[in-house]
Amino acid sequence: MSEIFKTVAVFQYSSEALIIKGRIESEGIQVFTMDMYTIDTDPLVSNAIGGVKLKVKAEDEQKALQIIESIQEYAIDDQGESICCPKCNGEKTVLDSTIDSLKSLVLLLLFMLPINQKTKYRCKDCNHKFYLK
Repeated sequence: MSEIFKTVAVFQYSSEALIIKGRIESEGIQVFTMDMYTIDTDPLVSNAIGGVKLKVKAEDEQKALQIIESIQEYAIDDQGESICCPKCNGEKTVLDSTIDSLKSLVLLLLFMLPINQKTKYRCKDCNHKFYLK
């Protein structure tokens, strides 16, 4: 009897797929990767072949999808609470790049990393950029 597998997620790079694979496997679900080694060998073909696919048995599909949906996409603080935007009070905040000037880029390229590095966040609702106190 052949088993039916369902694709539950697709990623551009194998590193992303392996993180999610580990999370799903920690719940006791067997996960299979497809095209991972091909993309690791030549990352430029990722879009051409549809990325790294995570597959599970058909009977585990719903549970695997619930696990994937439970993973927090947005930034959280040390206590696990969502970081709110000070402007609109939205919870959809993400880490933002601190390389926002030519000076920062030159220092980064010369490996002269700044001593005082602050974490900058950006709200996806209102696009406001801010630092935490």
